Amino acid sequence: SITLYITVFTVAISILAMYNDDLLEKLIFHPYTVRNHNEWYRFISSGFIHADFMHLFVNMFVLWNFGPTVEKLFIRFFGVKGLLFYVMLYLGGILFSALPSIQKHQNNPSYNAVGASGAVSAILFSSIMFMPMTKLRLLFIPIGIPAWIFGILYLVYEIYSAKNSNDHIAHDAHYVGAIFGVVFTLILEPSLIINFFNQVF
Repeated sequence: SITLYITVFTVAISILAMYNDDLLEKLIFHPYTVRNHNEWYRFISSGFIHADFMHLFVNMFVLWNFGPTVEKLFIRFFGVKGLLFYVMLYLGGILFSALPSIQKHQNNPSYNAVGASGAVSAILFSSIMFMPMTKLRLLFIPIGIPAWIFGILYLVYEIYSAKNSNDHIAHDAHYVGAIFGVVFTLILEPSLIINFFNQVF
């Protein structure tokens, strides 16, 4: 299971970085350093470290709930190449979700970012394209809601928060990762858009 390997590796590196400031400093996404010292690897390395145990738990919990299903679907649709596509989906989610930060904060030496939220959003929204009617349950909603409705609510919330919130959460990384997940999945299998609308409507 690629998802298992990703989870174990992310947990291990995240915990090491929490207790090793030098490692954290080397891996963290720091747009100013990326831009001025060409340390482009930070686009990817920052997706394998987290701010604290709660941040790590939430991302890995969501990944573990949706990742194995998406991984199996990729194998079913694309054969052995599905494993490579799944890794590309995950790493692409990390990479593309960092683009807004590099644009906005490349001249801000005090800005840092960490976490796999963009990749996890990409996995979640890829699953929504395959199974839009799956019922998702949230802590503040006692009944299951169709995944496609959750997706819309999620995007609205994250886009709004990116423009209006000062909570130091990279909301733009969340919705960019989600959009990447949809686009990448549809590029691989365009027929899913027909399947999506047939299920929803």
